[in-house]
Formats: sequence, structure tokens, C-alpha cells
Amino acid sequence: MATVLSVIDKEEHIQQAARALKAMSHPLRLKILCVVGDSEVCVQDIVEAVGTSQSNISQHLAILREKGVLLTRKDANRVYYRIGDARTLQLIDMMREVFCGEAPAKGRARSA
Repeated sequence: MATVLSVIDKEEHIQQAARALKAMSHPLRLKILCVVGDSEVCVQDIVEAVGTSQSNISQHLAILREKGVLLTRKDANRVYYRIGDARTLQLIDMMREVFCGEAPAKGRARSA
């Protein structure tokens, strides 16, 4: 148990984890993060993959950006989104494995 406590002993890490988990707790935002995964995806591709309106997706993307879960890059008239923290990617991989029966993404296998 002491090992687990030492991993999150800094208040800033606890706050960062809580913000990320809260932002990801909505089913649509979690689905967006699964679509983005370890790549960079434009809004149009997210809309097509998730299957809801662009305005709805944009509202949820704004929350994920505000909480620091997603980062953006603008190229001409397109905005591209990527997950901003490798730990978030690990968490998504773990959720895919546990809830969807998918193996972790290649190159990011979880260590025991």
C-alpha cells in the first residue's frame, strides 16, 4: 500500500488525476478519447466516428481541452486533437482491455 501512496503523494498530481477522470467520466467524452487514442484526429473525423452533431462534439472537446486532457493544433481551417498526457493514454488502454476485451495498443503495453 505504501507504494501506491508514494505514486500520488503530491497534491498537484492528485488534482490533475481528478480533473482528468472527471472530464473523462461522461460517456461521449470517453468515446471521443477512444477515437483519438494515440493519434491526432480532426473534428470532422471525430464527428463521423462518434455519430453525433458537430456542435455537441465541440462542446465536449472544449471541456476536454479546458481540463488539459486534449491538446490542439490548427492547420489551415482544421483543428486537430491529441491526448496531452501519456498517462491518459495508458488509462484508456487499460479501460479498453478491461471493458472491451481489447489488448493494449502496441508499444504501450502495461507493465506488471
